[in-house]
Amino acid sequence: MSIKTTKVYDTYWRFATERQNILFRKLRGELQPYTNDSILLKYRFTNAYRLADRVSQYLIQVVIPNSKPNVEDVFFRIMLFKLFNKIGTWESLLEMLGEIHWKSYQKSKISRALNTIKKINNSIYSAAYIMPSGSKIYGSSCKHECHMSMLESMMKDQVPDKVSCAPNMKSVYEILCSYPMIGPFLGYQYATDINYSDLTDFSEMEFVVPGPGALDGIRKCFSDFGSYSASDLIRMMAEQQQLEFERLGLDFAYLGERPLQLIDCQNLFCEVDKYARVAHPEVQGLSGRSRIKQQYRPDINPFTIKFPPKWGGEIAIAQKESFDANMLFR
Repeated sequence: MSIKTTKVYDTYWRFATERQNILFRKLRGELQPYTNDSILLKYRFTNAYRLADRVSQYLIQVVIPNSKPNVEDVFFRIMLFKLFNKIGTWESLLEMLGEIHWKSYQKSKISRALNTIKKINNSIYSAAYIMPSGSKIYGSSCKHECHMSMLESMMKDQVPDKVSCAPNMKSVYEILCSYPMIGPFLGYQYATDINYSDLTDFSEMEFVVPGPGALDGIRKCFSDFGSYSASDLIRMMAEQQQLEFERLGLDFAYLGERPLQLIDCQNLFCEVDKYARVAHPEVQGLSGRSRIKQQYRPDINPFTIKFPPKWGGEIAIAQKESFDANMLFR
């Protein structure tokens, strides 16, 4: 039996194109509004490319380059940053403790600093991921102390060396998932983050792990999967992207001629799930959610996009284009 698509399938490609256009308009320094799409104006959505989001760019441009040139420090800083996944938490730690490295790491100091930051800002964690507390495993009611204990265990077990010697990205993922509090979705995200550094150098087209939001989006885009799995459908999207953009007459602005990778197509399913809650409320996913929680709030901080140095090449910014009324595709 062949797959069957819904109206949300075409919305997936249109959403990806306009969300990318918004990014390029920002990078060109154009004035708001960046779109004439009322849903994209009102609600917060991540970029079409995962690496283009501010947290990923901060990791690529700040956290990784300022690491000591050894596998332990690079791994430690990536994981410490990503456990909280929040730029504000990392910068507050730097203000209180100075640059953080594995050789000078002291759990008690970081824990006290995190407690202080939490009292001031209410939250030290990003809302992007659901992070298990780990209290039953590590015997502490303090969530961040449990995460620090997990990271210490990884360092003690020489996970940085194991990761750097891994034969493929899936092996890295399996190493990470062997630790408590790191499930399949987080393991895949962390493996992707590590792959931005020089610890590993794998293709982002190697494998994919669909998260809960992506599974919702896939269900909204396809009424029948046929013989395909969710991972198969994500790969199909990545492999057919150029044909689909051409079919719909969309001029997608690639980043440095780099096509959307599996991680990007996975994330786009998650984002189109949210978009469809307003654009196509009659199309149901798995969770039954009908609202988009996060409102769009402009970030006035300067923003640039860079590839990890090992990927090479500059990212060309497309020239200014006029808004296309056809992008209103509700």
